[in-house]
Amino acid sequence: MPPLVTQLPWTHNLIILSQSKTSEEREFYLKTAIREKWSKRELERQFRGALFERSVLSPPKVSAVLAQMQPEAHEVLKDTYLLEFLDLPSDHAEPDLQRALIARLRDFLVELGRDFCFVGAEFPLQVGDRDFALDLLFFHRGLNCLVAFELKVGRFEPEYLGKLSFYSEALDRDVKKPHEHPSIGVLLCASKDAEVVEYALNRTLSPALIAEYQMQLPDKKLLEAKLQEFYLQCESAAEGDR
Repeated sequence: MPPLVTQLPWTHNLIILSQSKTSEEREFYLKTAIREKWSKRELERQFRGALFERSVLSPPKVSAVLAQMQPEAHEVLKDTYLLEFLDLPSDHAEPDLQRALIARLRDFLVELGRDFCFVGAEFPLQVGDRDFALDLLFFHRGLNCLVAFELKVGRFEPEYLGKLSFYSEALDRDVKKPHEHPSIGVLLCASKDAEVVEYALNRTLSPALIAEYQMQLPDKKLLEAKLQEFYLQCESAAEGDR
């Protein structure tokens, strides 16, 4: 296999080599840029959004079922999705968020990842005599499964997970093709408490992820400082185990 640097344009290599602080960060952006086929503009955005720091400090919070069923989901899904391109007011409602994501679908798909394919909004599901509408439905080619997104403009509440599990079950029974893997549910909230998320995911039998969205790019310098502190803690722990 040719070296990673030979698989990207020179401008991409220049950005990665000049902005990466460590060899780990450099390899991360080289591999991800190749996989996602980022443009120069999108690569620069990922650096501004501190994707590497966020990936190390905040890995995706997935249920045990999802981790066992689709181990590679950790590389596909994110703990935080940056939606600064929507330019929504701080007091936006869930219909506003949904409409904005559809209007800027191309940008949202880039943020999600290259293998995500849009299926529909307000996707209809009928169970018994009742009609339901799923906020956003995607298909992921690499994971070979449907991915349901439910949008919440407030903080995560444990009861949201029950509705998401219900939608995933309905998709598996009535929409999923025989050759596809079980559906994944993603709750995209404005904020979440890590301990509440841990408790909620611990007993669920549904392949699910609880993520949050941010309307502004994070403070990269602050995340860099937190990452340095994280590495120091890991080194101290490793020395203590010797």
